[in-house]
Amino acid sequence: AGKRLIFVSNSPFWYCDAGMNYVVGADWRDQWDVVITSAGKPAFYTEDNRPFREVDIGTGKLKFRQVVQLEKGRVYTAGCLKELTQCINWSHPLSSPSGQDDIPYDDIYSPLTSPTVMYVGDSLFADLVDAKREFGWTTAAVTPEVGWEIELQRKAEFRVAGKAIEMLLNSLRLYQRQLGTGIRSREDLEVMDKMEKLVSSWRDEQTRLLGNSFGSVFRARYQPSLFAHSLRRYCDLYMSNVGSLRHYSPQHRFYPESPKLLSHEIRGSNPECCDIDDDIFF
Repeated sequence: AGKRLIFVSNSPFWYCDAGMNYVVGADWRDQWDVVITSAGKPAFYTEDNRPFREVDIGTGKLKFRQVVQLEKGRVYTAGCLKELTQCINWSHPLSSPSGQDDIPYDDIYSPLTSPTVMYVGDSLFADLVDAKREFGWTTAAVTPEVGWEIELQRKAEFRVAGKAIEMLLNSLRLYQRQLGTGIRSREDLEVMDKMEKLVSSWRDEQTRLLGNSFGSVFRARYQPSLFAHSLRRYCDLYMSNVGSLRHYSPQHRFYPESPKLLSHEIRGSNPECCDIDDDIFF
């Protein structure tokens, strides 16, 4: 598809070699245009004066010679993005015509700044945040918890708990709507307290079904967690396993649903229970 594959790992060569030999085979290095180990991310993104060193595949030791070009089949260590673009002749689509000087690296159209680069990583904060924030790359997070939760959400017990919570919350909204804007009586407050305790009980049931005392990594109780917010902010795609990409063409275009985080954006989906006149959102 006219794309180059670059392997960049913080792990040392011996570790990468053992894992990739087991998963892919002895010729795994031939599947990548460049292989970089012990990259030292996130410093790999932020520093601009870290030269590459070549790793001796036979001994695992570093070779004492300057690296000016990254070759397929060889293994390198350390380095940085600026050195990478120089060593593989990485050019930006908006770079100047042939025969002229390249656009400077600190320009907004630097070869480093390009949405045509897709970075796939399994560590949100070590791999993906700087790639998106600093360079605007298309980022894809490998998040195994997604697969576990999808399987759980398909179970009848979890779906019943979710429906019960939704029904109770909608009932509380309708109940308060019927009560109007006046002071609540003691009986009214007792009814609401009991219904809120039922909501808490069903949320505890969802946590129990997850199988750990901390609940979902994507939720802090029932609000999106910091991890979920960061995943939404810094990742264009996320999946439980990198093998999920095999279901799509290399030219596939994803059209995600509109992210709705604020109450006034969500209410259109359930106006019967949530339509109000005042501009107060919770």
